[in-house]
Amino acid sequence: MSMTETLPGAPARRSLARRLITQIEARMLLLTLVVMAALSVVSPYFLTTNNLLNAMDQSVVVGMVALGQTMVILIGGIDLSVGSLAGVTGMVLGLTLPTLGLPGAVGLALLTGALAGLASGAIIIFGRLAPFVVTLGVMSIGRSMAYVISGANSVGELPAGLGRLSTDTIGGLPVNFAILLAAYGAAWWFLTRAKGGRTLYAIGSNAEAARVAGLSIRLWSILAYGFSGLMSAVAATFLASRILSIDPIGGNGLELDAIAAVVIGGASLFGGRGSIIGTLFGVFIMVFIRNGLNLLNVSPYWQGTAIGSIIIAAVLAERLLSDRGRG
Repeated sequence: MSMTETLPGAPARRSLARRLITQIEARMLLLTLVVMAALSVVSPYFLTTNNLLNAMDQSVVVGMVALGQTMVILIGGIDLSVGSLAGVTGMVLGLTLPTLGLPGAVGLALLTGALAGLASGAIIIFGRLAPFVVTLGVMSIGRSMAYVISGANSVGELPAGLGRLSTDTIGGLPVNFAILLAAYGAAWWFLTRAKGGRTLYAIGSNAEAARVAGLSIRLWSILAYGFSGLMSAVAATFLASRILSIDPIGGNGLELDAIAAVVIGGASLFGGRGSIIGTLFGVFIMVFIRNGLNLLNVSPYWQGTAIGSIIIAAVLAERLLSDRGRG
């Protein structure tokens, strides 16, 4: 028997090490804490209350889009249209506010996003087309329609009730951030407890085996894209709430941030593997890094390079740890 095996704390340490290797959530929690610790060292302003509240606010829009993107990536797909759908549904919200009122305009925007996502999913599934191609086309259509219906003009003077989504608090947390956590909690329950969530994993792992098992492959695949479109509209609503203005270029680049957060969170782009909690931590890491770069006055021209390098390093580390865990 070795010396380490006789030490009282050795089994606990080995158990912790194994969890860090095999569990996505544990690894992402550790990585998030490391990022926060590093940023708090290089910037004394990072852990201030105002800055953390600002980071929470910034995480909502990306987090909502990443939530929908997670469902799509779990089935082995990808949705490049989420940014443009956020832009066009935001314009739908802004332009219909005077006639439909706040609840009606928000409802129409959400319906528009969901229908656009369902249309993309139906074309992909029934047309047997590559998700990359279809959603790239929808991305172009969505961005074009945002300019067409708005006349390339922004919408301002939004009602104060919409702004309260970002300014009010619940139990000390901003309302928008509390809603984000609730949405991720519901998604976690769905993926881990509901039959539909297990079906999404089965589709991404082996679609043919899932079909033989009698699972509704087409239905749940289309619904995944519909949910992604819906969450794009939710993100557009919160984006409008933050700045009380809606621009046709709103949501530009959200698709890249969302995909990066999901992949950093441990999901496989080939489908069948991922964690909604890992995605949430991936969102936090993305937001913290961007926030830290701003605090350090890093040029916006260099921030893309920094973020891209971190994404590549995170994906590589995830692959190495996953391979070690399987070994």
